Amino acid sequence: MTRALPSSVAATLKLLSGADYVADRSLTTALYLALSLRRPLFLEGEAGVGKTEIAKVLATGLDRRLIRLQCYEGLDASMAVYEWNYPRQMLQIRLAEAQGGTDQASLERDLFSDAFLIKRPLLQALEPDPGGPPVLLIDELDRTDEPFEAYLLEILSDFQVTIPETGTVRAASPPVVIITSNRTREVHDALKRRCFYAWVDYPDIERETRILAIKAPGTPEALSGEVVRFVQELRHMDLFKAPGVAETIDWAHALVQLDHMSLDARAVDNTLGVLLKYQDDIARIQGSEANRILTEIRTEAAMARAPRRA
Repeated sequence: MTRALPSSVAATLKLLSGADYVADRSLTTALYLALSLRRPLFLEGEAGVGKTEIAKVLATGLDRRLIRLQCYEGLDASMAVYEWNYPRQMLQIRLAEAQGGTDQASLERDLFSDAFLIKRPLLQALEPDPGGPPVLLIDELDRTDEPFEAYLLEILSDFQVTIPETGTVRAASPPVVIITSNRTREVHDALKRRCFYAWVDYPDIERETRILAIKAPGTPEALSGEVVRFVQELRHMDLFKAPGVAETIDWAHALVQLDHMSLDARAVDNTLGVLLKYQDDIARIQGSEANRILTEIRTEAAMARAPRRA
């Protein structure tokens, strides 16, 4: 039986929390509106902040099939929507010629039937599904070219695809559509107008600590607090690529694996490759800069623990 969509913002938050996703109120509200009004949700934000995870969580929470289209430069309709199985069609033509007496019109109908159609993610998402309309994730749309964006307009407006040889395929019930972008380039306004929009930002200290408690539950509390504060400090620096939430989780797992109960300069220097992905950033943080950040973290922690004077 198809699981119902959440009936309120609170129910949407409960759905996300049930799948271990910690979302803020504004993102939860945008998601609820997109679900209830059947509009695509366009998510922008830095890499590693959890945009893709929202689609995975929705598919799990709603017990729907997840269909993912990973975008890249040069992506076209043949890889995103459909293409004909040309080798199999040629084999069918030769077989018909060998047998003789095949009607031309009948052969053409056979060649352009479902048996020879290779269905890609966008076409799959429009087909009926016993488990309910699927969750369609169009991931990192900013990596594609503008002509592909234009092709998406028909799908996002009317949830249909036109196949010249066979006609129009229209979804009886539209899929749940999540589109993500890391904003490496601006996506055209015409596409954005067809979607609801939400910016997924880095979490604050409190929310990132909650995320770490869920995603890396074996991390000691003291280490978890230091990891989150260290990462938060890095995000205020002018790095080539600031660490995302995914890197925070990976770093916590790595430190636990190395039996670190708290951060020290040596632990930071030895594991920065888990947290930062560019050598220039690693070279800038290693050594004295890491020591400075650790000193600030410990000073703030000591001040927070100190009793207040009346």
